[in-house]
Amino acid sequence: MKNLYKISLLIGTAIFTSCISNNQDKSQDSKIVRKADLDKLNSQFYLGSHLAREPMPSMEELKKDMETLKKKGFNLIKLQESWAIDEPLEGQYNFSKYEELIAHAKSLDMYVYLGLTMEQAPAWLFEKYPDCRMEGRSGRTIMHEAQAPIPADGKPGPCFDHPGAMEAHLKFIEKLIETLGKYDNVLVWNTWQEVGYWSENMVGERVCYCDNTMRAFRDWLKEKYGSLEHLNNEWNTNYLDWKYVKPNRDHKRRMSLVQDVYWTYFMDNVKITDVLQKRAEVIRKTDDLNRPVFCHLGSWEYGSGKDWNWARAQDFLGSSSYPASNWGEFDDWDDINNGVYITSKKHEQLKNEIWRMLTLRFDYLRSCNTPGSPIWSAEFQGGPVSTGFHKGRVPSKEDMRRWMLTSIGTGVNAISFWVTRAEIMIHETNGFSLLDSDGDTTPRFEEASRVGKALIKHQDIFAKPSWGGSDVAIFVNEGNYQITNNMLNGGKNLEFSTRGWHRLFWEANIPVDFIEASVLDETDLLKYKAIVMPFPISISDELVEKLSTYVELGGHLISEAAIANYSENSYSNRGEISEAAKKLFGSKPSSFTMVKEPNGGHRWSPWERTWGEFLEPTSLMGKNSLEGVETMANVYIQTFENIDSRPCLYYEDEIAGTVRSHGKGKAWLLGTFIGHNGTAYRNDDTPEFVKKLMGNCDVLPVHSGEFLVRKRKIEGKEALIITNPTEHKITESLQVGDWNTATDLFDVPIAIQNRNIDLTLDSLEVAIVILQ
Repeated sequence: MKNLYKISLLIGTAIFTSCISNNQDKSQDSKIVRKADLDKLNSQFYLGSHLAREPMPSMEELKKDMETLKKKGFNLIKLQESWAIDEPLEGQYNFSKYEELIAHAKSLDMYVYLGLTMEQAPAWLFEKYPDCRMEGRSGRTIMHEAQAPIPADGKPGPCFDHPGAMEAHLKFIEKLIETLGKYDNVLVWNTWQEVGYWSENMVGERVCYCDNTMRAFRDWLKEKYGSLEHLNNEWNTNYLDWKYVKPNRDHKRRMSLVQDVYWTYFMDNVKITDVLQKRAEVIRKTDDLNRPVFCHLGSWEYGSGKDWNWARAQDFLGSSSYPASNWGEFDDWDDINNGVYITSKKHEQLKNEIWRMLTLRFDYLRSCNTPGSPIWSAEFQGGPVSTGFHKGRVPSKEDMRRWMLTSIGTGVNAISFWVTRAEIMIHETNGFSLLDSDGDTTPRFEEASRVGKALIKHQDIFAKPSWGGSDVAIFVNEGNYQITNNMLNGGKNLEFSTRGWHRLFWEANIPVDFIEASVLDETDLLKYKAIVMPFPISISDELVEKLSTYVELGGHLISEAAIANYSENSYSNRGEISEAAKKLFGSKPSSFTMVKEPNGGHRWSPWERTWGEFLEPTSLMGKNSLEGVETMANVYIQTFENIDSRPCLYYEDEIAGTVRSHGKGKAWLLGTFIGHNGTAYRNDDTPEFVKKLMGNCDVLPVHSGEFLVRKRKIEGKEALIITNPTEHKITESLQVGDWNTATDLFDVPIAIQNRNIDLTLDSLEVAIVILQ
């Protein structure tokens, strides 16, 4: 995509500002809604639990459970309304259940987090507006008619490009806010329960191809390009009438057609963002108390930048997290999903829970929100995952403590469990809950209470946006994502390499942020010593120039292979690299050949058409500044001809990696996809390679031992969140600097000797040390 951005890089009084291209995506321009005051969310740690959604248990049970939560230190309940049930006939609203529950919460001095379920639309809407149904690629119309939140809260929902559907759902939201907004213990509004359409999973095909959405798509393109002539010049097409500009519908396979790339960009970044903004606008207009408005995700697509748009459409973005679910970020390329375990299966699975479903997820969430925003775990697993007749393991108190404290280490400042008491619907019966179907306590509930009360006691640091910071960022570019996501044979590589780099940094004790192309102008890039670009096969020249300035002013830019192989409009660049990238990295490709996976594997490799397509499995050998280390070659090996760079990697006698000095910084070009080894074909060489590479960038681990350490910081106080990722008990010393006192989270004193503390943790135990 041709998304060109400003970037302001400050060193002392030096300021560099680039121009914005006339072709910038106008959907990004000044459509951010008025922000609420977030101080209330950032001054108190909220420990909450979802109480009820339709169909609800008895009011007596719900009130009793609320009282149980209050006794155990919880200060927040979540309620989830349902448009289909709360306006069963047009204009006939009934919010009395919520009013009764909110009033009871107020009597207990508890706050309420109110979630909207607008995708579960009432039947009268589809009767009144038959053409508001979403339409699949095949022409199939889709709607959710049952008065039930399952499956998936009614997703994909009606098409809100239909003006009647848009007006009706905003009118409902207005009435809801008018009625429930009078209760001052309502803390926050959530406008979309797990954002997204999920149509390929729910109904087997993409949406929406209806006439309303096609008109909206073409209107956006008209605004973006101004004329058909301009669009044709950019797309290399010959449309003579706007009505013929459409995405491809005749083939299931994805082929990165320019029409499809821009259409999926529109669906993900324009259509959803517009719905989020309009919901926020009507709430802002109606809510006299100007309470925060947010939404949350159920799963993440790492390497995509749409979440940055969604976070800016409202006040902030939250996330669900079900560590023991294997939902969302499951990838069949991972070692752990191919029966390959470095340690025991149990240890690997539990370790993967805290990395994949907690650390990775919440690092991404923290990064896509604006600085200072709340980081909410909007749904947090409270009990066994249950789907139909498949009930998962019951979380132990050790699970609960490990999950909660790991989340705190990423910057999370509120946890709302799903759910308080076991649900009554068969599909999720007896699942997810802190409490079982009867009884007032469980070991997991007691531990959630104990840990939560301790976090509330230290809310001066844990309620605030007190993330300790990162020296490294992983680059995200939505335009690149849309091209790769529409690609046959290889589209998963971007997401896989992105998450793999995060795993390599996590295990190296190097905290990491993610940074998206659209927010370069909001960010002081020079706070990062290094920026890593996974699978960067498409990037505009203008964006390369912005990153070149970062390098010139002292940063290290590290790119994997195939940089700028394709244009932002989904066409090949001649020479397999853009001129801007060639200039920045001081190299040009000389070969690009697939390499076999070890042991005859076929996780990402296509089957060979004929002889000679693949190189044998191998490693690239470090030279000069990377002398003494090597890294496995994954997917492809790219070799280079130097222009004004130096070799840093070799494949046999060919250059397979270069580094170019540019101003005060360096641009590194690596001739393979390093990130894949974060979770696949793990080995000892690649982590050592990453450490050596980071050493060249002056990036050092937070701690040199086996413990993994994260930090939260405020003036006069610091928290160390420490994880033992190994399969054995560890005792290690940690440097604590000039702090005078140390305690654990539960106020047990820890001795400081010679500016160090000694700590012993069992396998996979997580602890917090408070320093003052």
